[in-house]
Amino acid sequence: MKLLPTAKNLKLALFCTAAISASIVVPSTLSLVPGLNVATAHAEQEQKTKRVPALREKVYSQLARAQKLADDGDVKGGLEALDSIQERASSMNSYEIAMMYNFYGFIYYNENDLPKAIASFEKVVAEEAIPESLRLSTTFSLAQLAMANGEYKKVIAFLDKWDEINTKPITEGYYLLRAQTYYQLKEYPKGLEYINQVIALSDSEGKIPKENWLVLQRAMYYSLNQTDKVVAVLERMVNLYNKPEYWVQLAGMYGETGKEKEQLAVIEAAYQQGFLKTKSDLRQLSQTYLYNGLAYKAAKTMSDAIEKGIVEKSAKNYAFIAEAMIQAKEDEKSISYFAKAADLSEHGKYDQRLAEVFVNTEQYEEAADAARKALDKGGLDFESNAYVALGMAQYNMQNFDASILAFEQAQKHDKSQRLAKQWIKYVKREKVHAQTLKAALL
Repeated sequence: MKLLPTAKNLKLALFCTAAISASIVVPSTLSLVPGLNVATAHAEQEQKTKRVPALREKVYSQLARAQKLADDGDVKGGLEALDSIQERASSMNSYEIAMMYNFYGFIYYNENDLPKAIASFEKVVAEEAIPESLRLSTTFSLAQLAMANGEYKKVIAFLDKWDEINTKPITEGYYLLRAQTYYQLKEYPKGLEYINQVIALSDSEGKIPKENWLVLQRAMYYSLNQTDKVVAVLERMVNLYNKPEYWVQLAGMYGETGKEKEQLAVIEAAYQQGFLKTKSDLRQLSQTYLYNGLAYKAAKTMSDAIEKGIVEKSAKNYAFIAEAMIQAKEDEKSISYFAKAADLSEHGKYDQRLAEVFVNTEQYEEAADAARKALDKGGLDFESNAYVALGMAQYNMQNFDASILAFEQAQKHDKSQRLAKQWIKYVKREKVHAQTLKAALL
């Protein structure tokens, strides 16, 4: 039975999920609704350029009323107040109309109606005569809303418009939003350009990069199958954040990149720190031990996990322990685990392995019983092996005829034909020899 080290082939499917959940920007009220407070907007009229018309007192008071209703929890009343203002939109200037739609957007956002919120804010920036600061901040907020609503191509479109009008230094929030969006669009090389800029900026300032930035960076490298870079990011995450899942994932990636010694060192270190608590973690540890030739440790780790109730008492797990014991040259200790695996299985595969171990440990009667049980249950991958074990057990108990019959059944299978033929010849010769000796003694 060949056991493959699944830790070496670890697939980090959780990378993508973690990147999505941990790093998407959720727009805040402040960033979403620039110029939301009516009193602030009214007070800032003097700062606007000559091209921007004033927010008149009459419109200001009506918007203030709508805002108060919404702030007090009367959403319906707030929307009705805005609808009343909108009926007279023909008499309003561009800035007043923009502020009205700004409030529509705010209320819809608070009600989690993102499509209507986006539509409202788009009407804000559609007005020509508004402060550039309002246009800039609202355009960026539109990009954030589009991200939250899963409209990734619109995010890029809004950010492109923002680029056209922005004159200030670009912040990390911009780079991060670009990176997240390209990740969602599966345009990983573009996404990496932006997330790498965010991280490089943080590094240049001597700061520790945020954890979700590294999660996103790792996810994109993994999606591009750049495993060496995934390893480098995980090494950094282990050093900076020391979380159990990063140790386990790093061990898995070391296995995937053929660094088995590093894999063993990392997963053992995680185990010693008490980070390996789930059944998948302990299975990975056991498989890593086995792959690195530490078969007894593999068996002991799995056995302890079963005793603690972390890993289930399944035929597969008992068989893993048994096979590890065989590799550790502890054949006697493997017997109880093969027996438990056999009891939990409808097929006879583990009974067959049990018969083979009994033969090797010279427990021939038990071997014959296990071989017959394996054949009765069926479902064997190599039925001939069970007949060979039965034949050898019968021979060693000097049941020569029964042995020959078993080997004749084994001979019918191509895999064991030659071996069975040799055994038949040998057993027949030994039968004659035994009969001759018996006659001589008489």
